[in-house]
Amino acid sequence: MSNSNQAFDNLDEHLTALEVRPGQQLTIDSLLQYPERYRFAPYNRVLEEKVEQRTAKLQESLTTLRATQAQLIQKEKLASLGELTAGIAHEIQNPLNFVNNLSEVSQELVEELEEERTKEQRDEELETELIIDLKDSLQKITHHGRRADSIVKGMLQHSRASTGEKQPTDLNQLADEYLRLAYQNLRAKDQTFTADLRLKLDPALGQVNVAPQDMGRVLLNLYNNAFYAVQEKAKSLQDPAYQPQIEVRTQAVNGKVSLRVADNGTGIPPEILSKIYQPFFTTKPTGEVTGLGLSLSYDIITKGHGGTMEVESREGEGSEFVIQLPY
Repeated sequence: MSNSNQAFDNLDEHLTALEVRPGQQLTIDSLLQYPERYRFAPYNRVLEEKVEQRTAKLQESLTTLRATQAQLIQKEKLASLGELTAGIAHEIQNPLNFVNNLSEVSQELVEELEEERTKEQRDEELETELIIDLKDSLQKITHHGRRADSIVKGMLQHSRASTGEKQPTDLNQLADEYLRLAYQNLRAKDQTFTADLRLKLDPALGQVNVAPQDMGRVLLNLYNNAFYAVQEKAKSLQDPAYQPQIEVRTQAVNGKVSLRVADNGTGIPPEILSKIYQPFFTTKPTGEVTGLGLSLSYDIITKGHGGTMEVESREGEGSEFVIQLPY
């Protein structure tokens, strides 16, 4: 009976609920005469406490999981920026070289013009030519300076945490910019690698309302995957006749924007095609990537922009990712 007594140690607290008169003797037989919800009240209380404790632990685990997820997402964003370092350096170096060379030319033109102005018999026709050449040189300096400035601003945007705020964006320019950056980055690592880059951008597309930082991350991920696929195929074939090819196409279709990224690389095996958007799933060597690239890209397109993202692939022949966005 000791176990029974322990089980009902707290029954005095439930006298009111049990409608037992004070001083009335409680026995198991008399207790069994009461409704079931009263007989098991002490057990229900213990069960509720345990449920509350488990719920609190689950909430704590959920908070920790969300924090870890946020850290992994930020790591993926920083990793994508780090992958572009060589490409950024190359792309900035080109306009800087133009600026430096044209600055020297401009200096020489100014000196010639000054020299001509000191002569007693000035050649006005020559002066006019020098001024035209100087003006043309300064215009090119301005153009290439803005080009370098655009690259820097784009990368700063890419590194910031996105607010998801959409704004009118030149999607064609964004697609072109990131393709060249991704290509130059790969070329910096492997100078023997070359690829045929085909841009078929709809000139009538105009401005598209997107979050440029997020869209840049999507493009970069798709380009890196495409370059990886064609590079792996080139290594496996060892055939000079094989020419890696990446094609990017934009088009306005039926009130939507279509963006396609196609390659003639290794393709995706049918058995893993349905898994490619799963977080942490990757076919690349362990340690090289987080496996969050396509998962984040899919969420950015579908949840962040209300669009769709599909893939068509044939193993050994290549893949094509098709994005459709509201226009």
